[in-house]
Amino acid sequence: MTSDATPSPSPAPSPGEGVEHGLDVAPAFYRRLGEDLFLPTVHTQGAWRPDEQHMGPVSGILAHAIDLHEPQEHLQLARVSYDILGMIPARPSRVTVRTTRPGRTIELVEATMTVDDRPVVRAHAWRLSAQDSTPVAGVELDPMPGPGDFPAWHGADTWEGGYIRGLEFRADPERRPGRTRTWIRARNPLVDGETCSPTTDLIRLADTANGIAVRVSPSEWMFPNVDLTVHLFREPVRGWVGFDTRVTMGTTGLGLTSTTLHDELGPVGRAEQILTVRPLPGA
Repeated sequence: MTSDATPSPSPAPSPGEGVEHGLDVAPAFYRRLGEDLFLPTVHTQGAWRPDEQHMGPVSGILAHAIDLHEPQEHLQLARVSYDILGMIPARPSRVTVRTTRPGRTIELVEATMTVDDRPVVRAHAWRLSAQDSTPVAGVELDPMPGPGDFPAWHGADTWEGGYIRGLEFRADPERRPGRTRTWIRARNPLVDGETCSPTTDLIRLADTANGIAVRVSPSEWMFPNVDLTVHLFREPVRGWVGFDTRVTMGTTGLGLTSTTLHDELGPVGRAEQILTVRPLPGA
């Protein structure tokens, strides 16, 4: 599968857009204010509330911090799980990282985002040693057509917020509620003036899965996820990220969004999100 042309940056917000909520309009998700402090821009703006950060950029900035924390060339990110501890205000965000289980071949790292001295998201990442496993390699996940095989889809027709407006989508024309195959790429870098790894480039989009195969209208029901777990079995390549997504909703207010993640070479891992499902107040 081959990529289309490099995406152009998101168009500048219209007058007043983002500014009314105090959001910076730099052409990136974040501007670094210090060693561990980041300013979210309008491109992080969430879908449920205009004064919150979308979990997509948040997961990316935490993954970026994990990448930069005591890096070892022989270790690779294999799994990262995020617990969302509450609403994530779109205000200066501090990211701290520590190694909780050091090791030469297996290591566990914890990263926490804090806003206004309150922890809002906590991530745990397993880094595992890299070695040649070619003799036993095999993939049992289904491939999907490339981004050039699907037409454009406009996520902003379903969702509000600066984050969604800054993404480019290509969606399966046979998509239906609860099931889709979609390619996504971001028009803006994660941090202004910085380059992040291909793995972080993919992870920063993974949370978007919960918004591309909705079973019900977000103007009538709420179904936010309270977690995100990404498993990877190889390092992805940079470019479009493919989502083969299924959404299940139970009868007691719980839901599950399950996704096979792809890069343009094929399947690369899995993502899972547990949902709290409830009618939107006043709908």
